[in-house]
Amino acid sequence: QVQLVEFGGGLVQAGGSLRLSCAASGRTLRAYALGWFRQAPGKEREFVAAISWTGGAIYYADSVKGRFTISRDNAKNTVYLQMNSLKPEDTAVYYCAADRTNWASARSSGEYGYWGQGTQVTVSS
Repeated sequence: QVQLVEFGGGLVQAGGSLRLSCAASGRTLRAYALGWFRQAPGKEREFVAAISWTGGAIYYADSVKGRFTISRDNAKNTVYLQMNSLKPEDTAVYYCAADRTNWASARSSGEYGYWGQGTQVTVSS
């Protein structure tokens, strides 16, 4: 079993930055892809970013490309999401996810069996 806990959410003004962290425990994340998803009120959960085990492959949603950066520290079993130039439409609960997914499908929430509890990000205009 893998337990995931997110940190770093909060309230920020438009144009500001936040850094989310997600720490994993229970087992090593060797060969696990890690992803970030978000869900705004009244909307479906959507993909934000994913990173492969080695960090050599990364996906971003078009809506965050150039503003968000995903990274991971395997020694710390932690994945990060640096969010810059935040917009009000980035407001959502952000979730991290992990699994040994087929990398080609890593943008799909259905590929992940382990999820954190979520952290709220609110961007004011």
